[in-house]
Amino acid sequence: MDSYTVLYGVIGDPIRHSKSPVMLNRAFREAGINGAYAAFHVTPDKLGEAIAGIRALGFRGLNVTIPHKIEVMKHLDDIHPGAKAAGAVNTIVNEGGRLIGYNTDGIGYVRSLKEEAEPNLAGRRIVVLGAGGASRGILWALAQENPAKLMLANRTEEKARELAGAFASEFEIEPVAWSDLREACRGADVVINTTSVGMSPNADETPIDPTWLKPGAVASDLIYNPLKTKFVREAEAGGCRGHGGLGMFIYQGAYAFEYWTGQSAPVGVMREAVMASFN
Repeated sequence: MDSYTVLYGVIGDPIRHSKSPVMLNRAFREAGINGAYAAFHVTPDKLGEAIAGIRALGFRGLNVTIPHKIEVMKHLDDIHPGAKAAGAVNTIVNEGGRLIGYNTDGIGYVRSLKEEAEPNLAGRRIVVLGAGGASRGILWALAQENPAKLMLANRTEEKARELAGAFASEFEIEPVAWSDLREACRGADVVINTTSVGMSPNADETPIDPTWLKPGAVASDLIYNPLKTKFVREAEAGGCRGHGGLGMFIYQGAYAFEYWTGQSAPVGVMREAVMASFN
């Protein structure tokens, strides 16, 4: 680092599990960019101060993770149409002091799901677990694939109804009561966990009973630490196809890198760096 180094980072609560610094610092080195990327633990009550800080310090870019993806929007100068449609931001670009919010979660997730588990999502019945910031971007991106049915369940049922209603003018999402979730999963082709249940260090937890899924269905989890969650492992043991969160994590970071630098992301070395960090 020197006085020309461009600063980047990720904020969240918790944040110590994040592999973003490993991945993006490796990407900067590979691309020959004088950049440095760090993780910052920001609690919800300090979010506004944190955003003011990165603005004042001249950070070029920032990633945003749980639980700030929705609340951060009120602190930005502009929101990209895709992020506005999704209702959540996970990437911020500083354009000469103007902070612009983007959402790379949804496009990164769908790219990973299609490449690694289910190439054709059209006509599929999909259940999404969780109604937080990550869920919003993913629901929006999934809807562009023309599934037969898109269902949303959250332990607080009202949150699922509110989120489904927020998209009502663009596409239909069916809110599912948690008590009816078992039946919904039995008929689903893809079941996606967007919650933090099962994330390290609480890796022995599952968002739902994996035996609810029918054999051949895709059990997908946004979590990438651990690389394969208990939910995915046990679903695979029951004959399902497993899909972990590593691909989404890499692609959402790759899209962010491209927004910040205007260069193509070195996806291969980004994946290598993350995999090596688990060893």
